[in-house]
Amino acid sequence: MRDKVVVVSGPGRVELVEQDAAELPEGSFRVQTLYSGVSAGTELSFVKGTNPYLNVTWNPDLGLFQSGAASTPYPVTRLGYMQVGRVVQSRTPAVAVGAVGAMTYGHRTGHVADPLAERFVALPDDLDPMLGVYVAHMGPICANGLLHAAADLCGADVRSLGDGVRGRRVAVVGSGVVALLTALFAKRHGAASVVVLDPTPQRRQVAEALGLQTLDPEADDPAVVLKTRWNHAASDRGADVVFQCRGQAWALHLALRLLRPQGTVIDLAFYQDGADAVRLGEEFHHNGLSLRCAQIGRVPRGLAPTWDRERLSAETVELLRQYGDVVREHLVSAVVPFDEAPGLLTDLAERRRQELQVVFTG
Repeated sequence: MRDKVVVVSGPGRVELVEQDAAELPEGSFRVQTLYSGVSAGTELSFVKGTNPYLNVTWNPDLGLFQSGAASTPYPVTRLGYMQVGRVVQSRTPAVAVGAVGAMTYGHRTGHVADPLAERFVALPDDLDPMLGVYVAHMGPICANGLLHAAADLCGADVRSLGDGVRGRRVAVVGSGVVALLTALFAKRHGAASVVVLDPTPQRRQVAEALGLQTLDPEADDPAVVLKTRWNHAASDRGADVVFQCRGQAWALHLALRLLRPQGTVIDLAFYQDGADAVRLGEEFHHNGLSLRCAQIGRVPRGLAPTWDRERLSAETVELLRQYGDVVREHLVSAVVPFDEAPGLLTDLAERRRQELQVVFTG
């Protein structure tokens, strides 16, 4: 038995490598990949050579990047975290043959997993299995953004994912997959208004097809538009919370400008080039704003273990039950055979092709 694996051997060099399938030890199970989704920001940073793990050492104890050997040198053999597989063999009572679940093992046609070390999120029968690419990791990233907004408002007393957005005015900067799923989470959990801001007309059209309001940040000043529209009190205008989902400095600067005084930006972006253009001496300083990074590596302090990755995956399943049809129609823009992965990833990295969500089929 042979597996095909997507490998990044160097900047701009993506290959499909065949490997002998791993043995199946006692206590493990084997999955055959049905679908493998592309996380364009993270994955393309390895293809482009811009990911910090490629160049310096990550010290997990100190939480610092330090000079030294690359923590993830080339070749990168585990790329991606949006897989759906069917169990074809099992030597553990924890996972049954035939089960279909979401996992995070990277772009490969087959995988052997230890249920004590890896998550297998069984997908319900009423969910399109292709949408399962969002369940193990991508959806929880977005749900964790809402959880951080809730913690910002409620501290450790968070009862619902909607505690930070319910009845509030919400702006989302960017309209990639993270932004749009986050906006749908906010809409599902009762936000009074949700506005998505992105300069790309095609991306705004997708947001509108999902039932979301949009603004073009390159037209009329969106901060003036929203602060005119969202009036809380005298000298108190703007968004209650902004989810910043585009990894560019101008987007973070815009997010800060959209906020009401003492508001918070929940940052879900990955700034591969840094953020030198963010002007912290302007709105950030004068309006007493807050900026919280909400990456999936941790939930807000004080909320574990009640809010864990399993609960965030369950929240994602409920989101997809409600919006699955429109997500499948409008968010998934390309479904291609696994064999085409190297060429497609290279085209995306070099901007020869634009896609919102690519899914490889096993």
